[in-house]
Parts: sequence; C-alpha cells; structure tokens
Amino acid sequence: MAGIIGLYGYDPVWKMARFIYYGLMALQHRGQESCGISVYDGERILCDGRAGMVDQAFGEAELEALRGWIGIGQVDPEPPKGRIVSKPFFAKCPIGVSLVCDGSAAGAVEAARERGFAAEDPQGALAALLSKELADGDPFGAVERITGRLGGACNFIALTERGEMIAYRGELGIKPMVVGNFGFDYGAIASESCALDVIGAELKADLSPGEVYLFTPWSIERRRIGEADPKYCAFEYVYLARPDSIINGKSVYEVRRRIGERLALESDVRDADSVLAVPETAIPFALSFANFTKKPIEMGFVQTGRRVRSAIRPTQFERLVGVQLKLNPIRAAMAGRRVILVDDSVVRGTTTKNTVKIMRNRMGAKEVHVRIGSPRIISQCPFGMEVPDKDELIAAHLNEEEVGKVVEADTFHWLSLEGLVEAIGLPRESLCLGCFTGEYPGRGDRN
Repeated sequence: MAGIIGLYGYDPVWKMARFIYYGLMALQHRGQESCGISVYDGERILCDGRAGMVDQAFGEAELEALRGWIGIGQVDPEPPKGRIVSKPFFAKCPIGVSLVCDGSAAGAVEAARERGFAAEDPQGALAALLSKELADGDPFGAVERITGRLGGACNFIALTERGEMIAYRGELGIKPMVVGNFGFDYGAIASESCALDVIGAELKADLSPGEVYLFTPWSIERRRIGEADPKYCAFEYVYLARPDSIINGKSVYEVRRRIGERLALESDVRDADSVLAVPETAIPFALSFANFTKKPIEMGFVQTGRRVRSAIRPTQFERLVGVQLKLNPIRAAMAGRRVILVDDSVVRGTTTKNTVKIMRNRMGAKEVHVRIGSPRIISQCPFGMEVPDKDELIAAHLNEEEVGKVVEADTFHWLSLEGLVEAIGLPRESLCLGCFTGEYPGRGDRN
C-alpha cells in the first residue's frame, strides 16, 4: 500500500511542490516510513526522496529547491532499503521518467530483466520499462505494452522530461484512484479524494479500471486500455482509506456507519453499559453501533503525540509501541462497567489482547465485549496490503469463541462477510474479498 498524487499546473507560475507536500500529508495514513516528491521545471525533473513523515522530511529549504509546475509524490509504508532512500524512482535513459505507484508491480522486475535492465525494486523496474517504451511510441501505447505484466493491480503516475504526466489505474481497480480539477482544468490525480480536498481541488470522478490519463501542456486525453475487470479492495473501506474520502463512488464514512449498524444487528450485548471505539478508524463503527442500539458512547482512549497507524509499522515492537501511544485508556470510562469495545480488524490478536488486558486488569472494566468491523482476515494479500503470513493470522486458525478466550474478552464477534458487502453497497462480484476468503482475482486460492 502507498499513497500517490500528481498535479499538473499548466503554467510555470505554479510551485507544485508545496501542493504535493500538503496532498501527501492528507495521504500520510497510507504510508509513514518514507516519502518523496518530483517536479518538472520546464527543462528537467528534480527528485527528492526521504525517510520519515512528510512534515519531518520536507522543510522550507527542501520545498524551495523543488521548483516546478508539474509534480508527483508518494508516501510509502516501506522503510528505506540500502542506498535507495525513498521513492519516486527516476529512470534517466532513453527518456527521463520519474514514477510513483501504489499496488503490486512485481511483474515489472522480470520484464525489465528480459529487456536487459538491472532491476531489483519493482517500482524502479517499472520506471525503466516506461522510459524505454516512451522512446519507442506514443504514451498510451507505451502504457499498454508494459501493463500486461503487472497483473492489473498496480496504479502509477509518471512524470516525463517532455512535460507529460501519465496516470494509470490497474485493470482490476484494486487500489483507488481519483481525478479532480483546479478551475477548468483536470489537473489533479490522487489515491484518495481527501488529498484533493486538502489542496483545494474538486473531485470529478474515479479513474475507471484500466484507464489512462495523459496530461500535456496542450491537452488532456484519456483512454481505456485492456479489459476492465473491477475488483475493488473491500479493506479500503474498513481500514485503509480516510473516512472523509470518496472512492469508487462510495463515501467511506457512510460505509463505516453502515458497518456499525450491521455489527449491532449481528451481535448486540443487551445489558452492556456503554460502547467504546479503538481510535480512530473504528470511531464511525462505534458511533453507529451506539446510535442503533441506543447505548451511550464513551471516549475510552486518548492519543499521545502524532497519529500513528500501528498496523502498518514494519516491526512487531513498533506496532506494540504504536498501540500504547494511541490507546492510553481513560479509567473513568470503563471502571466497573460492562463495555462493548469496537475495533476495525484483528490480525495477529496480540494488540487486541493487550488492550483488553489493560481495560480489565488496570482500568477495572467489569466485562469487555469485542466487536470487529471486518470479517475474519485469513490470507496474506498479494496486491500490496500489509498483511502478515498466514501462520501469524489468528483468524486462520481459531473460531470466534477460541479467539475470545485468547484475547480474554467476555464475547467476541467479527462482522460477517455478507454484512460487509451489504455495507459497502457494491456488487459482491466487483469487490476483492481475498484477505477474508483466500480467493484473489487472477491469483487463485492463497490458502
């Protein structure tokens, strides 16, 4: 998973690095380990990639050095590896190309090696392939020739030394991608609409699966290549996307409200005293659960420091520290009470167990009933979402009653698969539910 953005200014007076910076801050929930920005100044492409959060990595001096009226950027959950500081990747020959991407581009490595390129990183391989193909033909043809090896699950935005910006959404549409405009010009592409909101652009539409947008100084063109086969990631609605985003025509917040209602229908606790949410993804679930059941909702936890998405931290130690930072409990909200704890997902079960133990043993909760706003996660994702190996997934080995005992909850319930599909409001056949079923589009059974 990553967050990407591309902005086309159509006038050299624009300083796009600052707009990219704020857009990346809006996408920070999609990656917190590294970030990067590339701009085109009319003559050359300037790139700067760094480790850390966006506001830590880029200060006034760094943004001032990135002068250009076209720009792309990326936040990434992967920490820097070796000499590769961060994305965007840059390919110099034969056509200068800087590229950001979200999703699985693993097929690009083998394709690049077949063409004689030394490629280790999939994103770098993709940039090299696009550079070569752009020298041999038109941009639409170039994209069509390289995307056949990507498996339909990769979105990318590329910036060329010819002043072009090329945006592509994979044929499966697994990862979200939207287009917006500044004034009369469609000049903004991003993973989620929240990034457009922050920089003052207006959301116009989702890119259709398999669609390519080409921005040049003289025109905007779009074309669908290949056979579209929508399989939108259902977990985007549960956890990955921001609640203020609209993806695939659906408000993430509205979907999460419906998830809370469905959870209440499936598994209310009649004599519970209150409802608590694990901040902050599960807050809409819990609000809706409480409203539907007419139970009071309490503020059970306080966040310490900046927002940390513990689930996408690279190590178990960092995940546990992240949970402790974002889940400092409020004793008065749970002491002596029978509480319903609503969370977005359970992966390994260790953080849930830690939270329940603190609530019960340290805070004095009388009962803790855990309700999860997603179905059981039983399979590792091949499309770029950070899911551990199957051996680490608690739901792949234990049923609800057994998990409840492991995490020391009085009762435990996952949202049903049918409930999630109903809450999203899209046809089941147009959703990727692989992490809940083990069956992935184009990949077969992962179990």
